[in-house]
Order: sequence, then structure tokens, then C-alpha cells
Amino acid sequence: MTPTPSLAACQLPSVSAVMEQFTAADYVCSKETATAIFLMIQLQRPLLVEGPPGVGKTELAKVLAQTTEAQLIRLQCYEGLDEAKALYEWEYSKQLLYVQMLKEQLGTLLANTTSLNDAVALLQGQESAFFSRHFLLPRPLLQAILAPQRTVLLIDEIDRADQEFEAFLLEILSDFQVSIPELGTLHAVQRPLVVLTSNATRNLSEALKRRCFYLYIDHPTVAIELQIVQRKVPAIDQRLATHIVQFVQRTRQMSLRKPPSISETLDWALALVVLGASVLSRELIVDTLNILLKDKDDIARTLREAGR
Repeated sequence: MTPTPSLAACQLPSVSAVMEQFTAADYVCSKETATAIFLMIQLQRPLLVEGPPGVGKTELAKVLAQTTEAQLIRLQCYEGLDEAKALYEWEYSKQLLYVQMLKEQLGTLLANTTSLNDAVALLQGQESAFFSRHFLLPRPLLQAILAPQRTVLLIDEIDRADQEFEAFLLEILSDFQVSIPELGTLHAVQRPLVVLTSNATRNLSEALKRRCFYLYIDHPTVAIELQIVQRKVPAIDQRLATHIVQFVQRTRQMSLRKPPSISETLDWALALVVLGASVLSRELIVDTLNILLKDKDDIARTLREAGR
């Protein structure tokens, strides 16, 4: 059965429209990436985006929210993340405060009971007053399910979460509904666009991958990275931008502990513009390489290679 087209699908009606609107938002988008985005919108499937850190996976979700005029809801994954932190919690302190404030009314309510069993039964009949939506504290997953407006749900760095949490996500991603014992089953008001990102630090389950479309984003080519630098740092000299990108591309071939990401290329380019540079001299590289590389051994090795 073909999903009903969403407003997001109308806003990005073709692969070329995705490329145009992402480019307008200063996200340089390849046709492969644009196709994956277009299909995940049209077919309303989660998109799993994998690749090295800093290649624009998280930014893709942000730009998707911007171009579809949707609210971005982000769940940052980490080791030990559980359902309570991702889905919902009860505000027990608020419930306790209300109990204290209503102590007199509770006393009146229980005044006519003749036994402990009667009192318990009477209190059980009032549970719905204290386990209502008023005391529910939605976390990102439930926020996305209950949101009345269009949302992009970003589940960031899913590979950092435990496999148990990954398994818990399967039902959410399949049905976009959640069962809360005290309230029943809550269904998504509007099905969110879901983007999961992974730095590939561990293998994700086949069950999770089956529920998602897959996109791998690698470090960009020279031409693409140059285009990114020129868009994100418009004040940069054309020659300097070219030298920066060529240098960064060479460093990524050195098998460094932490190859520079696109975001670090941009940081370096911005720093060099602030310093008033127009050419990439060895002295400038020595003085500023710590902005591009974040490991002392990587810096030493790169300087040795650059000095040859």
C-alpha cells in the first residue's frame, strides 16, 4: 500500500527539488543523497545515515527539518540510554506536590471508609487523576509521536546506544505508537520523518536496517569539499580555499588516528580568514594545524610529511 503523500512530500516533490532546496540551505547534496531523502519522504520510511564523524549526517536532519518547515526533535544516544530517558517519565515530584496540596480532600474522601481494603479500593479509583497526561513528562520519542505539527525525529549516533535499546526502537519505528499502562496506546498524530545516524563504531542489527533506507556518506571529493568551503566561508579567497581543501584531502590519505572532518575543514578555513591569510604557507600551517587536527601524533606526522 502506497503511503498517503505528506506535506513534506509536496514541498520536496522530486530529487532535483531536494538538491535545490538543500543547496539553498548551504548543504551541498549529491544526487545519491538527494535520492535517498526524496524516497524516505515519499515512502515514509526511516533513513539510516552512516559514515565517519563530521561528514554532515546530523546536519542533513537539521536541513531536512528546515526545508520541510518541520520541528526538529533530537534524541542523542549514549551508552546506558534506556526507555525512560528516550520515551517518557512520570513527574513523581509533581504528583507528590499535588498529593500534599490535596491532603485535606483525600482525608474527606476516606472519612467514610470502614476498613483498609475499602480505603485502598477507593484510592485505586482515583489513580487516573494522578496518572494523566498532566503528570506525563514526554522525552524525545514520545514528543515526536504526540507532536501536532510536522516533525523530523533525529536519533543521533544510534551505534552508541546498547543493543537492548536498539531492539526497543523496532516497534516505535514500525508503528509509531507506544503503550503506556496507565493511559493506553498513544498513536502518532503525524508520522514523523526519522533520520538515524551512525558513526559505524559497531554493527547495527539486521532488524533495524530492514526498517530503514540506508545512506552512506563518506568524506567528500575535492570538488564537493571546495564547494562546501566556498558556501560556508563566503569571504575566503578562492586560491586559499583551493589550497586548504587540497591539503586536507592529502592528510586524509595518511591513515591518521583522527582524519579531519568537514566541520574541522570549515573551522580551519574560518580561522585562516580571520588571520587575513591569502595563501597557505608552511609557517601558517605550523601555527594553525591544531585547529584542523586534534591529535598531537597526527599533527607531528602531518608536519613531517608537509616538510618533505
